[in-house]
Amino acid sequence: MSTGAPRPAIGAVVLTMNDRPEEFPRAMASLLAQEGVELDVVVVGNGCAPAQVPGGVRTVALPENVGIPEGRNIGAENVKGDFVFFFDNDAVIPTTDALARLAAELERDAHLAYVQPRIADPDTGVTLRRWVPRLRAGDATRPGTVTVMAEGVVMVRRSMYELAGRWPGHFFLFHEGIDLAWRLWHHGHTGLYKPDVLVHHPATNPARHERFYRLNARNRVWLARRNLPAPLVPLNLATWTLITVWRFRDRNALRASLAGFREGLREDPGTRSPMSWRTVARLTTAGRPPIF
Repeated sequence: MSTGAPRPAIGAVVLTMNDRPEEFPRAMASLLAQEGVELDVVVVGNGCAPAQVPGGVRTVALPENVGIPEGRNIGAENVKGDFVFFFDNDAVIPTTDALARLAAELERDAHLAYVQPRIADPDTGVTLRRWVPRLRAGDATRPGTVTVMAEGVVMVRRSMYELAGRWPGHFFLFHEGIDLAWRLWHHGHTGLYKPDVLVHHPATNPARHERFYRLNARNRVWLARRNLPAPLVPLNLATWTLITVWRFRDRNALRASLAGFREGLREDPGTRSPMSWRTVARLTTAGRPPIF
């Protein structure tokens, strides 16, 4: 009779649109190879019936593309586990103990809501700035407490994910990770960046998407309107607008961003639940005041 501790129970959620016939099988093989955990996996077809799914893995076929955050929400409803691992379908886990090591961090600290590994391009080894969940992203190998997340590869404690209201499904794409992280912090919890656990992911440019600029801007407005105390909303948006105008040299990109900004102001951002000033102070002390 075994006297060892029970293995952590992890539900893994993978989305697919059947558009990565080479990357998806590699991603799934690396996920299913994880050791030391009780793993329950579901593949959600966002507007399709999932193809190339390994035997024994459940699937959910959605009749239309509901967007990445809502697809992840649906996936989380269909897996069991104390922790939920959200995994991009073009990522690869190069070691078999990665999930066990991430789960160990969550088991070690009851206040920890999420833990993110280091994401790096498999060919160059480069970790993009947007994958490092802090403002000072120059050293991608520095671990520590973080206030945002790169949502494509992250493990979240299920109870806290549910308490925080899950991903903002109506965002469709972009900034849903900051929204969830802020609400997790609002409930008194924290996040951890653990760069000694590595996941490979191709360093693609999100701006290749036609609607990138509009949705990026719209969701940035929604993020502020949903989560910030009223006095910080204009400060946050003014800071973002100045940075955007300063960075962009492409007039079409700037025009699309401003259209998204106006859309974010006009349309309903979803349930407003402003964080407390205590949370603002905690985020600031942790290295990222919520005005950027």
